[in-house]
Amino acid sequence: MCTVVRTVRRMARKGGGQRGISTAEWRRMRRPDCSNQPPPIQSQPPPPPTRVSRARRDPPIAKPPTAIPPPPFTPRPMAPLASDSVEFVPMSSSTSSAASADTPSSPTSLVSSSSQLSRVSSELSSSSISSVPTLNGSSSAGAGGSVVNGGLNGSVLAKRHIAASLKPKQPKMFQAVRFVSFVFYFTTAVLTINFTQLIGWPLRLISKDWSHAWVDYTKQSFGLVVTTMTQWWSPTPVHVVGDHSVAGLIVRTEDGRIETKFGEKAVLIANHQIYSDWLYMWWIAYTGHVHGNIYIILKESLKNIPFVGWGMQYFRFIFLSRRWEKDETRLHNAVTQINEDVDWPAWVLIFPEGTNITQSGIDKSHKYAQKFGYREPQHLLLPRARGLYYVLKHMNVPYLYDCTVAYEGVPRGGFGQDFFTLPSIYFEGRPPKSVNMHWRRFARAAIPLEDESEFESWLQKRWLEKDALLDSYYTNGHFDGEVLVDTEVKLKSVREILQVYAFPATVALAANVAWRVWQLLR
Repeated sequence: MCTVVRTVRRMARKGGGQRGISTAEWRRMRRPDCSNQPPPIQSQPPPPPTRVSRARRDPPIAKPPTAIPPPPFTPRPMAPLASDSVEFVPMSSSTSSAASADTPSSPTSLVSSSSQLSRVSSELSSSSISSVPTLNGSSSAGAGGSVVNGGLNGSVLAKRHIAASLKPKQPKMFQAVRFVSFVFYFTTAVLTINFTQLIGWPLRLISKDWSHAWVDYTKQSFGLVVTTMTQWWSPTPVHVVGDHSVAGLIVRTEDGRIETKFGEKAVLIANHQIYSDWLYMWWIAYTGHVHGNIYIILKESLKNIPFVGWGMQYFRFIFLSRRWEKDETRLHNAVTQINEDVDWPAWVLIFPEGTNITQSGIDKSHKYAQKFGYREPQHLLLPRARGLYYVLKHMNVPYLYDCTVAYEGVPRGGFGQDFFTLPSIYFEGRPPKSVNMHWRRFARAAIPLEDESEFESWLQKRWLEKDALLDSYYTNGHFDGEVLVDTEVKLKSVREILQVYAFPATVALAANVAWRVWQLLR
């Protein structure tokens, strides 16, 4: 329309509109040209209703504190130990120099800052389990966090991924089959042993020797059960190493098993890594043919476990409450009874640390070391000497055998219970890749038993030597020694497992025969 108006005005100025409109002008008239008009007014949406903001409704949220990076690892100096009457053979210098050349000088080079720890944790959480490398030796600490006070202070997620990468998990269906079969076997075996114990309980009223033999028979049966559990549901290679003191006492048989010749009377000590330590030590007793004559010193709470704890009480295991006024009486009664049974073998197993190594245990051990001025080991808890001192002083044994246990797959500074638990070992099919043992023997006559403080000092030195052995293992991946036997946990014959069910089967058969005879006589 604006073009038409301009055309009409132009024609009016030329003469009142006498001339017609040309074609070009007509085309221009039809072409829209509104450049001079103001832009159209766009409709605006209605303003939103006024409301009180969340900042006015809710109180301000405090910002989380900034994460403080963990302090760097500073290893405690290992001063040379004072020599005493018992000889200790350290690692050879050639091996030590080769190991030091291949490993970093300090674990702080693995994780130098909290940002690196966050990056590692994010990579582990975003990647699949199969992409996480298997960690062992000194380089393992970097995947879980920095090493502080001997503990692995990394994220829980990183620890779980590392544990999952140690050995691939079995399919869910396979785990279910393992679980059902294990529970069926273990439950039937334990109930059978409990039934056998109940039937033989009146023997103590008839003869002490008969009762002792019956107790050892049931204890032997349970030793076969735990050995079968490991052989069938948790097959694991075992590397047994010893120094010159056990030369000739650990031998390998033709079928690949080992036999230990520690004698009929002995006291065994070991460091406590995971909950299955006592199972492997019971297997060691099986290799020495004394799995029916072992006495394990345990904490008191374990005797209340249904069926299993009741059976352990019948086995005459020694339960301690960590109160010396009670424990002294229990140790006195147990040791006196063992000494009276002169003709019966007896192995006493004790874990001087009292519990498996954890961060809370390290904290308690640190307080104990500060209280009495002891040097702290890097890979162990400080031992408690009183119970072991009482056993060695009052029990007639010629030797003390010391075992240092390490499990392949637990990184330096890590806790075994974070990687290997009883469900993961027997249900999920993730046992340790190998069990490593280092054995030493000490003559009882060479141990200072005249004074408890002297014995405690002697034990602390032995524990620092064990710590040096573990440090060598984490560096080299194996123990060094003069005796080396590679084997696995297994029975001499599968027929041995029938011993567990022999007596109940005999009772059932006799009852069936008696019932049929009674029916015929009627």
